[in-house]
Amino acid sequence: MRAFDGEVAIAVAQLYLVHMLQRTLPTGFIAPCLPTKTDELSSGGSWLHEIKHDGFRIIARKDGERVRLYSRPGNDFTHRFPLIVETLARLRARSCIIDGEAVACDDNGVASFELVRHQRANGSVFLYAFDLIELNGDDLRRDPLEVRKATLRSMLAKAGLGLSLQRTYRRRRPDRVRARVQDGAGRHRLQAQGLKLSLRPLA
Repeated sequence: MRAFDGEVAIAVAQLYLVHMLQRTLPTGFIAPCLPTKTDELSSGGSWLHEIKHDGFRIIARKDGERVRLYSRPGNDFTHRFPLIVETLARLRARSCIIDGEAVACDDNGVASFELVRHQRANGSVFLYAFDLIELNGDDLRRDPLEVRKATLRSMLAKAGLGLSLQRTYRRRRPDRVRARVQDGAGRHRLQAQGLKLSLRPLA
């Protein structure tokens, strides 16, 4: 019986893998860039550092009056985070694609992955926005990161509660940034990005 159960499990796993490989991603979906794990943060004036919050990575897309939120693998999460959707819909931009992290905070103001994962705070989940991929039909992925972030900062200056600009730290010594973050944000991790980083547009 155990051998049969094992064969069934393998067959189910193979069918699931085939399904994922054949899956059609949503139109306009852009897979987010993922950080590379390392024991040492990059340092120097050409880098900035950000808190890695515990939430769901989200690609937020606005096209006219239509708003969609996609998870990292391309699942539609629009219905789960109404506050983000409402705030994004009110932006003055005709269209935009924002890369960020959907976050819910606990009573101590610290991002809680469990609140997001188990849908215990869907109405209060907001987006920490850290990159702007497209704006009003213009693909911004060839622009340096610092230019994209400056544009994003301007866009979100008067946004509502559902969108918050991700804070960045520009220091040559990441150990000082880490110490500061640990004092103020508890258990969060850090990630580094090159200021001149551009993203390769998809074909």
